[in-house]
Amino acid sequence: MLLSLIYQKENIYDVHKLAVIILQTKYVLSIQVKSMKNIIIVVVVAVIGLSGGYFFNQYLGKIDTDLSESSSQSTHRPDFALKDINGKLRHAKEWDGKVLLINFWASWCPPCVREIPDFVRLHESYKDKGFDIIGIALDEEQSVIDFIDPIGVDYPILIATDSGIALSQAYGNRLGVLPFSVIVDRKGNIVSSHRSELSYEGVEQLIKPLL
Repeated sequence: MLLSLIYQKENIYDVHKLAVIILQTKYVLSIQVKSMKNIIIVVVVAVIGLSGGYFFNQYLGKIDTDLSESSSQSTHRPDFALKDINGKLRHAKEWDGKVLLINFWASWCPPCVREIPDFVRLHESYKDKGFDIIGIALDEEQSVIDFIDPIGVDYPILIATDSGIALSQAYGNRLGVLPFSVIVDRKGNIVSSHRSELSYEGVEQLIKPLL
């Protein structure tokens, strides 16, 4: 009887140890499965991110290619009639025979704001050599006036508000970005377009051969 109890006790102890081992094993396996799931999720996210980045870069590359191709083609400047900050209606034909920088901008656009002081200097340097700048603001009139008055912009600023989007697209700004600028030769042909911030030196190199 005593031996039987001892045997049973040992069996119960063995069963208890076995249960503990099973529970520990299950816990370890559970952690490994969770870790494996986390690894799989990380790998999947990484693959999606890389593939997404690749296709996005491919898309941007296509856009850049398309833009560079379009900017290399000479097209005639579209006509327009817009009011300046004094309320006077100005027609594109007023600038016939001049080399032009036509700049689409807005006072809320940081790169637009940064490039304007260079344009002021550029206009001062070349306005007597057949060069002019036309700023077309896609903005509210009062916001434009509040911005340009303190810095002394001396070239024409025209107010286009929302209609300026369609006009900029007619000039080649298919993406609708700001700033967007075009260089126009004396015959009225658009010889280059730029969808980024410009500098004094950069524009100078573009206009000198045209003057």
